[in-house]
Amino acid sequence: MPTLHRLTSLPPLPDRIWQATVHPTLPILALACADKAVHLFSLTTFAPLSTIDGGHKRSVRSVAFKPSTPSAPEIVLATGSFDATAGIWRHDNVNAENSWDGPVKAEGEDDEEEEEDWRFAVVLEGHENEIKGVAWNAGGDKIATCSRDKSVWVWEEMEEDNFETVAVLQEHSADVKAVCWHPEEDLLASASYDDTVRLYREDFDDWTCISILSGHTSTVWSIDFEKPHPSTLHDHSHSGPCTHTHESTTSRLVSASDDTTLRVWHRTSLPATKASRGLTPSIIRGQVLEEEWETQSVLPQVHTRAVYGVSWSGRSGRIASCGGDGKVVVYEEREVEGDVQESTDKPAEAAAEGAEETKEDEKKKVPAKKTEWVVIAELEGAHGVHEINSVTWSRRWDKDGKEGDEILLSAGDDGVVNVYTIE
Repeated sequence: MPTLHRLTSLPPLPDRIWQATVHPTLPILALACADKAVHLFSLTTFAPLSTIDGGHKRSVRSVAFKPSTPSAPEIVLATGSFDATAGIWRHDNVNAENSWDGPVKAEGEDDEEEEEDWRFAVVLEGHENEIKGVAWNAGGDKIATCSRDKSVWVWEEMEEDNFETVAVLQEHSADVKAVCWHPEEDLLASASYDDTVRLYREDFDDWTCISILSGHTSTVWSIDFEKPHPSTLHDHSHSGPCTHTHESTTSRLVSASDDTTLRVWHRTSLPATKASRGLTPSIIRGQVLEEEWETQSVLPQVHTRAVYGVSWSGRSGRIASCGGDGKVVVYEEREVEGDVQESTDKPAEAAAEGAEETKEDEKKKVPAKKTEWVVIAELEGAHGVHEINSVTWSRRWDKDGKEGDEILLSAGDDGVVNVYTIE
């Protein structure tokens, strides 16, 4: 069985770390800290890069990098704080030759020059209470924020440093803990103290809830969508691995809960409007989109206390979790033998009309592969006696890494980030 090997630990920060996040294309790690600042580290040397502060009056609870594009190569951060505001930070010294190894300073030299490269560009105000989560969409033109005020806000960047509120979603009945965007679609997910995950899409000019994922029996703390990847799944019935790719039409999401469980949800039908199903569309909201999502798997029970963080690797397809029990756990999806019922994905009304014609088809089974999730690595007391708030996967950038290698990072109440390899 593989083991989690601690590669290194970053220098401890002065207070607890709420969230760790990695830039999608650069070797930069950002840490949201209770000391009201964001701390940046290099993933090539694991050295500190800079500390971004002065924008928030209370703890920075969440942080997210804007996806870079060829037309917009700038480095932009969004932060969410307990002071009920979100901030947009821009790095004004983008240099394609920057190795992001960390500053090499002479004796007595400080970080002022590097920190001055970060500009607090915009403050986003509107939430009534602490902001718990912030996330950019894949296109980099929208931000979602969520709060203890039970709301999810969607902001759109109209032009540089100008954001407009395009939606205030008040579907949850309690504190909203996290938000996450689909990696390829403008599909937004939120997780809440009300034990549910909710999904939203834009319907013309209105954002609306299109699905409610119910199954957890306590607070949902963290969520993450599966990234598009060809994952190598181990096939126990054959001598070698086989490649298995999940397409966008069968998108999946993982949720982590206070009930100590993790669930993998999958979309069982593509978006459809009420009108297309023969139903009367809402006059106010128009043809409201609806999607069907179901629990596909409940991951093996390992955690004994609340699961606070979850991350789905875009490289290996593995899932990592962490929580109040001080454990870091890694799960892998493997193929097993079995037949899978062929699905027509037809609405109930349509299926009823052609019941006789499809009776034989419904009984028909096709050879296919089922999968199961197994625990491949577990580390107890990863941060000593401290709770662990966040885990995230990253490409391995340091000099000892090889092409395709990845690392796992965990961040806890002790202000420490641990870096692991799986060996």
